[in-house]
Amino acid sequence: MAMSFEWPWQYRFPPFFTLQPNVDTRQKQLAAWCSLVLSFCRLHKQSSMTVMEAQESPLFNNVKLQRKLPVESIQIVLEELRKKGNLEWLDKNKSSFLIMWRRPEEWGKLIYQWVSRSGQNNSVFTLYELTNGEDTEDEEFHGLDEATLLRALQALQQEHKAEIITVGDGRGVKFF
Repeated sequence: MAMSFEWPWQYRFPPFFTLQPNVDTRQKQLAAWCSLVLSFCRLHKQSSMTVMEAQESPLFNNVKLQRKLPVESIQIVLEELRKKGNLEWLDKNKSSFLIMWRRPEEWGKLIYQWVSRSGQNNSVFTLYELTNGEDTEDEEFHGLDEATLLRALQALQQEHKAEIITVGDGRGVKFF
């Protein structure tokens, strides 16, 4: 079942692609951009990209309008997402990033709810089983990238609900 993305009305409004100088307007505009980025990445299950990929993607480049958000403005939107806990820079130059449409704590909560609901407490799973196993096919975290999964499991570990362990030649997790 392929889902189509519904672009917000602002995406068809040329001034949306120029950050506005008025502080109140800019805050609303940045909130709209942040929401758009998270919704787009969530639908496409996209968890990482470079700034250059972002600039060329339909996300920041409306071909119909022939408008593109400038790279400096993209950086401002991405930094806003970082402040909210939805983005982590992957390098010092801030050229590639991990986008988290759910924060690690939220992913951890979803995973732990599944563990509890399915009676899997005190069980050990490989990371692969959690995100690619048959048992999790209907769960939102199925197919989650390993970097985000590890951050979610680290959040659970801090809450003493799980422990990340070495299983054979890979990593796994034990849930409490």
